[in-house]
Amino acid sequence: MTKRKKGFKFPWRAVISVLTLGLVGYVIYQNWDGFVETFENLNHANIFVILLLVPEQLFMYYSCGQIFFSYLENKYRMIFSKKDKMLISTELNFVNRAVPAGSLGGLAYLTYRLRPFGVNAGQASFLYIFRFAVTTVVNYVQALIAILILLALGSIPEEATWIIWVSLLMNMGVFMILGLVIYVASSKKRIAWFATIVGKFISFLTRTVTFGHKRSLFRKEKIQDYFSSIHDCVVIVKKDKKSLFKPTMWGFIYSLCEIGVYWIVASAMGRPEILPVIMVGEAIGSVFDGIVPYGPYELGMAGVMGILLGGTEEAVAISLITVVMARALSLIFTIATGWWPYQQAIRKKDE
Repeated sequence: MTKRKKGFKFPWRAVISVLTLGLVGYVIYQNWDGFVETFENLNHANIFVILLLVPEQLFMYYSCGQIFFSYLENKYRMIFSKKDKMLISTELNFVNRAVPAGSLGGLAYLTYRLRPFGVNAGQASFLYIFRFAVTTVVNYVQALIAILILLALGSIPEEATWIIWVSLLMNMGVFMILGLVIYVASSKKRIAWFATIVGKFISFLTRTVTFGHKRSLFRKEKIQDYFSSIHDCVVIVKKDKKSLFKPTMWGFIYSLCEIGVYWIVASAMGRPEILPVIMVGEAIGSVFDGIVPYGPYELGMAGVMGILLGGTEEAVAISLITVVMARALSLIFTIATGWWPYQQAIRKKDE
């Protein structure tokens, strides 16, 4: 008998690995000045305080993952080992922070990693949206608390009072958007209408990019099933709101950890008292974080912090140093801890 020749199998995992390496290289190149500045400023920092970032970052990764895992374990009785939890959390953090793909990259990766555990794309999307919603809301609540503290202390310069109104408007905007998402997703009719709109947009985009050679990337039924699954998740949660208690608490902890990164750096530089300013700056800067991973986030956060600290050269300098060092050290740690688990995950055979 003659042996059957194996058909050609496209090495998509190898391609993704090489592409990821290129994207990480690009991020490192874009942030090179920040790395150089960070290592220069380490001479003026308390290294023992800086080392607190290691356990703090690991706990932050774990907290982010627990937003998803605590819900899935409680609601669907799914079982995840501690190793799986830590690995998936670390990999997801790597994709979100070290690969310039924005929120869609993180959502795609979460869907891919949770699929072997029986989580469909709609469920993964619901959890990802919930994670974004709860951390965003917590950020803005923290910002309002911080503003009240600064007002009580009389620490906000007159020329910086506009930041209060910006924070209030951003809070209103976030709650309106979240309310709109819940309104659409809670109705089967509305979610079906939205799925149709998305399907038409994808078809238009596909025809435009392929010059009419391909009508759409996905079948209409597949798009409808995807959004229908999100709707089912919303309905389930509305009937059992208690199931969101633990994920919400983990979201609160995760948000505190995000602020903690900057506070540890500020403390290492001898300025632990600027915590309330960090809380306001982080909330305003994070508006851009889900869309553009680097650049506007740092500028927005450092700018707000500098203004709240008085707008002097020293205030702007400590703001920039805190933000740049925190992001640079966080990025280095993210790449160091996430690159290998990520590579191992994408090289696994489908289960």
